[in-house]
Amino acid sequence: MLGLLAVRSWSTYELTQQMDRSLGRMWPRATSKLYEEPKKLVAAGFAAAETEAVGRRPRTVYSITEEGRTALARWLAEPGDGPVVEFEQLVKLTFAEHGTREDARRTVAAARAWAQERNAENLLAARQYAAGEGPFQDRAAQTMLAGAFFTELYATVARWADWADEQIAAWPEDPAQATADPDQLEEIARRADW
Repeated sequence: MLGLLAVRSWSTYELTQQMDRSLGRMWPRATSKLYEEPKKLVAAGFAAAETEAVGRRPRTVYSITEEGRTALARWLAEPGDGPVVEFEQLVKLTFAEHGTREDARRTVAAARAWAQERNAENLLAARQYAAGEGPFQDRAAQTMLAGAFFTELYATVARWADWADEQIAAWPEDPAQATADPDQLEEIARRADW
């Protein structure tokens, strides 16, 4: 939130929309928690709140304080932890021997569809920035880093799904009877040795 407030001032609604549009892909949070966070930042002295009139309705707009900029700078100085992977389809495939081959193929197809759907949004944003028309175009150098990561992530999931479907298609009807292709196991080991 402090990072977004460092970009510009936002209402709580705008902050939640921006989180969903940008940071939500890499740091998902429940919307209810997002509505609470700006008030916590104000209480900590990291943000200031100002009430504005929008028509006849008031709205609160939050902006970062100097103390908030200092806290943000301290946080940015720490390298942070690596990614946390949560991938329900992969968990289901881990126990595929308790279902059917078609269950596993549908699960893989759903993973590929997810990658395609998410990449459609990603592609639109990439084209906007490449044309010089992205929101916050002045921050393109920073947003490009996340865009490149998600481009690779979605492509990786799609390639993996195609490969996994080929593997599962070769399984017998009962997945409990499936055996791993030794050449594929060797290839995975070779690729892991980077």
